[in-house]
Amino acid sequence: MDLESVIKYITEDHVYIFKTFIVVFVTLLIDYFQKRMFDRLQKRAETSDKIWDEALIDAVRKPLRLIIWTVGIYMASKVIEESISSVVFNMMGPARDTLIVASIAWFIVRLIKNGEEVLLKKEDTNLDRTTADAISKLLKLSVVITAFLVALQTLGFSISGVLAFGGIGGIAIGFAARDLLANFFGGLMIYLDRPFVVGEWVRSPDREIEGTVEHIGWRLTRIRTFDKRPLYVPNSIFASIAVENPDRMENRRLHETIGIRYDDIAKMKPIVDKVKSMLENHPEIDTNRTLMVNFNKFAASSLDFFIYAFTKTTKWTHYHEIKQDVLLKIIDIIEQEGAEVAFPTSTIHLANGWNVPAEEPGTSSKNYR
Repeated sequence: MDLESVIKYITEDHVYIFKTFIVVFVTLLIDYFQKRMFDRLQKRAETSDKIWDEALIDAVRKPLRLIIWTVGIYMASKVIEESISSVVFNMMGPARDTLIVASIAWFIVRLIKNGEEVLLKKEDTNLDRTTADAISKLLKLSVVITAFLVALQTLGFSISGVLAFGGIGGIAIGFAARDLLANFFGGLMIYLDRPFVVGEWVRSPDREIEGTVEHIGWRLTRIRTFDKRPLYVPNSIFASIAVENPDRMENRRLHETIGIRYDDIAKMKPIVDKVKSMLENHPEIDTNRTLMVNFNKFAASSLDFFIYAFTKTTKWTHYHEIKQDVLLKIIDIIEQEGAEVAFPTSTIHLANGWNVPAEEPGTSSKNYR
């Protein structure tokens, strides 16, 4: 067979191979040039002051590449279908539409993720990580569900039938998974009400729950206790218990009672006055809050006065250092006034001048009536 016959044979019976090759080659070229273009845009975005450029470019690159190859493979299949008829080629149209829908959904999901990171990196943002994570998850879930329904419609399924089936199935699933749904809505309430966020110290007087919040999921919240053990709490629990958030306190309270001897009753007023003056001039005491130092009780073996004040710091370790300093200064004031801190004592007064005879050495104890 001469060269002319070969060329005629190829052009008449196998021309679709060349057309397919051209389609694939053009697809490769488009993919190559879009990659080069986005590489340049990426470099410009990194040096730009606009915060959304880099997020948008990163979000669109991979989905766009999938769309390019989806369209290229579809066009190549149409070229082959002109010469080779097969049932497989009838599925290429719906497959193309489904992949394009998936690519668009992928782009939106990536954009949401990148947008969340951009917002959290802004210095002047008022959005905390917990709220951003909740909104991001809800938006992603909405996009995925919408894309799934559009893909079903593209493949020829009836969305109304799917929704009707989903409603009946949702009722059955709701009864079978009450706890799961309770935890889900409990997590949603945590995200919306924000009684605590990741990184804060929480405790519950109703349950033995205390530690630092590490993660808030849709079913469980992970708390790291102070002995470094992970505590996994179902979100539904937080709907029925009281939760304290010490990290959001404005001050820490000093509330102590100190007692002096009854013999030092004349020195009570100067001691109280000096202790109050010391607290008012202490650099770590918040004088804008309630500050009280008062004699308030005739105790069994002491005269008691109390101090009531608030520290400026909310840090637990620093608070105890301040408390120690205040108590030591109170002891110094008591000693400067010539008084003593009381301790439990008992005094026995005998009527009619009775005396308890001293026990002579070497004699045993006797009972007196």
